[in-house]
Amino acid sequence: MTKKTFTYEEALEAFPAVREITGEAVARVTAALDTKSFESVEEIPDELITEYNSIVAEWTDAMTTRGLEVKGLWLVDFDSGSGYYCWRYPETALDHYHGYDEGFAGRVKLN
Repeated sequence: MTKKTFTYEEALEAFPAVREITGEAVARVTAALDTKSFESVEEIPDELITEYNSIVAEWTDAMTTRGLEVKGLWLVDFDSGSGYYCWRYPETALDHYHGYDEGFAGRVKLN
C-alpha cells in the first residue's frame, strides 16, 4: 500500500480499529504463550514460533494496509506529513507525536 498521510482527526478516527486489532493480536500471542514455560529460547517448539510469527505478520499487514508505519512490536506511527502521531500498545489514547528524526525516544505528549 502507498504511504498515507493523516490529519490528526483522521488518525483519531482510525485509532479505535488500530487499538482493537492490536489488542486482539496481543491476546492471541498471550494465549499461545500463557500456559507454556521454557527454560530457554531453544526449548520453544517450532510450531509455537510459527504461530507467533503468523500472528505478528497478520497484525503488521493489518496496520500497513491501513497506511500506518510499523516501527516495532505493537508500535505504530501515523504519518502527519511533518512527523508522526505515535502509538504503542497498551496506551489508551493517540496522544504522542515525534518528528521524522527523533523517533520513539523523542516523543512528546500532545494533550
